[in-house]
Amino acid sequence: MAVQTVASTTDTTASSASSVDLGPAAALSCRECGHRVPLGPVFACEECFGPLEIAYDFSAHDTEELRRRIEAGPANIWRYAPLLPVPADVATKPNMNPGWTKLVKADNLARELGVTGGLYVKDDSGNPTHSFKDRVVAQALEAARAFGFTTLSCSSTGNLAGAVGAAAARAGFRSCVFIPHDLEQGKVVMAAVYGGELVGIEGNYDDVNRFCSELIGDPAGEGWGFVNVNLRPYYAEGSKTLAYEICEQLGWRLPDQLVVPIASGSQLTKIDKGLKELIELGLVEDRPYKIFGAQAEGCSPVSTAYKAGHDVVRPQKPNTIAKSLAIGNPADGPYVLDIARRTGGAVEDVTDEQVVDAIKLLARTEGIFAETAGGVTVGVTKKLIESGVLDPSLTTVVLNTGDGLKTLDAVAGTGLTATIRPNLDSFREAGLA
Repeated sequence: MAVQTVASTTDTTASSASSVDLGPAAALSCRECGHRVPLGPVFACEECFGPLEIAYDFSAHDTEELRRRIEAGPANIWRYAPLLPVPADVATKPNMNPGWTKLVKADNLARELGVTGGLYVKDDSGNPTHSFKDRVVAQALEAARAFGFTTLSCSSTGNLAGAVGAAAARAGFRSCVFIPHDLEQGKVVMAAVYGGELVGIEGNYDDVNRFCSELIGDPAGEGWGFVNVNLRPYYAEGSKTLAYEICEQLGWRLPDQLVVPIASGSQLTKIDKGLKELIELGLVEDRPYKIFGAQAEGCSPVSTAYKAGHDVVRPQKPNTIAKSLAIGNPADGPYVLDIARRTGGAVEDVTDEQVVDAIKLLARTEGIFAETAGGVTVGVTKKLIESGVLDPSLTTVVLNTGDGLKTLDAVAGTGLTATIRPNLDSFREAGLA
């Protein structure tokens, strides 16, 4: 069957014509007022200053033909090219080709937590630079090509810096990325090794982001594509592919519950967008699902607002080991609140100690070594089950968005069980027999 256009807007007078080829992307649409503008490197509405996002024309798709095309596609995010702001020949261009990561059926963890309805971990540590950021950067890179940028840049809490450095190196772009000066050393090394310029900013992520916004408006930033600023509408669409993959890997079925980490909140909002698109396209059956947001207590502005019943998210100064989530003023925070409430989910937080315990729990039960953000989602899942908020009888998907090798400091106290002499007597004396 043919489906209707997704993400339509209220403004029908603005032209969606554009000289760039970004596949089914038709225009940019304001999430607040619906004002519509042609595709370009802009991220804020000129009418109300609301965030812009991609509006599509999916009207030509036949559901079964689309399903066959996706299933015959490459084992990366470009299998979903008909639903993304990329040209049809995207798979032939130099790119990191992220995605199609494992959806692990976590039976051991399920038994530990008392989940009976099926528990899965979407393990995005399997991406090229070992975090989900490769997805969003791949999308932004295609927009940067289309708009003629020569330098790829970003503000980052670590993972994004590495993803931008790697993608730029592969594509032949210059890269210059900006990070807080006190990031985990593993993430600093991984961002620097690709040969681009890595600049530490004295301050936290919000300070870094403000600086990048200033640089965009300065002549020094001419020709620069900031993946999460002036290319943000395109960049953010990469997170939809997590929703697409989860549903396809479940046999074209919606999960009942998802637990998603919150930094800026963009990942959670775009996962919801992806699920809604699959429903409208007829690729999955329309039925209820719940989305739960997860934060660390030391940076939990969205969780704080949710628990207080507020619609406004008040900024916080981050103080947590989960530095990849340490955004004190999350741009998509209010939209996360809307989605949690609309779907019947919730937003919860855990302490740093609970984060570490959850990292070890996931490693011990499933052999998955998660970075601190994964510890946050597993810890929040455990807390929500114990409080009766998350239903253990329903199919639940928990996101791990990065590799634990990036945040070794969080589990630095973990080490040798024993040190013995090289003989059997010493082995037995240590109680290991």
